[in-house]
This record gives sequence, C-alpha cells and structure tokens, in this order.
Amino acid sequence: MPQPIAEFSGLDAEAIRRTVLSSYRPAILRGLVADWPAVQHARESTSAIASYLAGLDSGRDVDAVLTPPEAKGRIFYNADLSGFNFLRNRLPLTRVIEQALRYGAFESAPAVAVQSSLIDECLPGFAAANQMPLLDDAVRPRIWLGTAITTPAHFDESDNIACVVAGRRRFTLFAPEQVANLYVGPLDRTPTATPISLVDFAAPDAAHHPRFAQALEHAEIGELEPGDAIFIPTLWWHHVESLAPFNMLVNYWWNGSIGAVASGARADSGLDSLLHGLLSLRPLPPEQRAAWRALFDHYVFAQGGDAAEHLPPDRRGVLGEMTPELAQQVRAFLMKRLQR
Repeated sequence: MPQPIAEFSGLDAEAIRRTVLSSYRPAILRGLVADWPAVQHARESTSAIASYLAGLDSGRDVDAVLTPPEAKGRIFYNADLSGFNFLRNRLPLTRVIEQALRYGAFESAPAVAVQSSLIDECLPGFAAANQMPLLDDAVRPRIWLGTAITTPAHFDESDNIACVVAGRRRFTLFAPEQVANLYVGPLDRTPTATPISLVDFAAPDAAHHPRFAQALEHAEIGELEPGDAIFIPTLWWHHVESLAPFNMLVNYWWNGSIGAVASGARADSGLDSLLHGLLSLRPLPPEQRAAWRALFDHYVFAQGGDAAEHLPPDRRGVLGEMTPELAQQVRAFLMKRLQR
C-alpha cells in the first residue's frame, strides 16, 4: 500500500524553507493558505467562490480541455495513442466556470477544466489579495479549475507548490527512480507538457502493467482540502485527482534556490537533452554507450568530483561557471550543430 506523504503544519515561512523546500522530498503543508480570501469564499459555497472569481475575471481567453462522459474526467490518449481523448478550446475563465457548475451537477457528463493558465493574465488582482508566503513575487501563479478531472502521473522540470482553493485533490507521488514501473507513454506526443504514465490508477491492468504493483509499494499519497498545499520536488512523478464536482488549485513553479528564484519554464530542458540522447547515443553499440555513460558521469553528474578542478579558473570554459553570457554562446553553438 502507498505510504502517506509527510505532513507539516504550524511552521513559519523560514522553517518551511529550511526543513521542506530545501529537501528533495514531497510534503503536505496543512493550512498554508487557509487565510486566503479565495479559500474563505470556497469554504462558504461553490457559488461564493464562482462569484469571487467572476469579479476578478479580465475576460481574456484561457486554455480549457473538454473530455467526453465515457472518459470519466481522465485526460488521456485515444484508443490507439494516435491522438488524445479531449478537445481544446479557448474562452474566458467565467465561461469555463459556468460550464463546470453545469456539468458538475450530473453524475455522467463531460468534464471541463482550465489547465495551467497564468493568473496575472486572467485574474488580475488575485495574486495581490491571495499571496504565497514562501516564494518571490517573480514566480507567477497558475490556475487549474474545473469538474472532477484526473491528470495521469507525470513530472515537471521545476519545483512545485500547489495550493487547493476549492474542492479536494488526491496526490499519488513516485520518486524519479520508479519510472520503469510506471509504463510511460510516448515522449514526443503527450497530452500534458511532459510524458505520462499509461496505467489507469482506478483500474490497473496487471497483465499489461505488472510492475506497477512495485511502484505502488514505493508510492506516497495524500488528500488536500481547501487551504492545504503540497510541495512536489522537480522530476517527482505525480498523479492528481480532483475529487469534488467543482475544484480549483493554484500552483507555483520555480527553478533555482529559494533565495534566488527564477520563475517560469526552464530555458534549457533536461527532457530536451534526453530526446537528443535518444537521437545520438541510443543507436550506438553497447561498448560506445558505456563509454559515453562514463563521460556523462564525469562531466555532467560529477560522480568523481569537480571535473575542472585541475584547470585554471579562467581556462575552464563550459566546465566553469555557466554565466548567462556563456549559456547563450553554448545554445548558439548547439543550434548550429543541430541544423547541420
């Protein structure tokens, strides 16, 4: 059986940064944003939070997905993995809220959800009234809102704090080394921003996915109520179920240390490097792949220590400090090579 995710409550911001965000372990932060006006409205009623959001809506279109009733809210592929089981649309947030309230009243209905829309664009004023105490203002919050939706297990390339505003959410987490037991789908065609597990957590198929039982033995699970938050470290797999007829979550992605946060998506993606490795390294004979593994272990993963310690500091090149200027030169160099 999955183990419960570690929980913390009553810690001040500095203690959370020191004991939770500096670790590479997930954690539930009970009541972290319980004082948000949005949370107070959600606890009052669904209509209260809907009215609160409608009053902030800029009218700007957001990305929304719509799944058919038979999908039961699970965002996924179609039967042969050639496409997806949902439609995409762009419309104002208030329109999505109206759809969510309408569909949520039926046991069998389409599912609709806003996925990862920037709050400062669709709900200006929300962030100022509902402040995240742990992160720099440079980290732009995003909204996830809709009916009961399930996002299959996937990872993000940034650290993540997700705050439940309305409804309930169940998170099932797996450490990165469980990847072989999660039966991940195509890397280059995904219904989410990163690859997803093909396992149906509601009805696992032991014949097709026998190792998933091993993944569950190492899983961590927890349910969040309005006002609770969860910290998900970079590259941890997370399966997310919104459980109520109407749900809202606000999340924050960031890269770098908590004291010097860089917000937004990474300019340089590890997933891009993985895809390039599949292109350039996987076709090689086993002996050459092993040789390249030794080079990566030495230069990238620093298993033997600092690979440049024997070089003068001003002669270390790409092995030294990766300044923004040097990073741009490396990107330009790689672009030229890839275009050949």
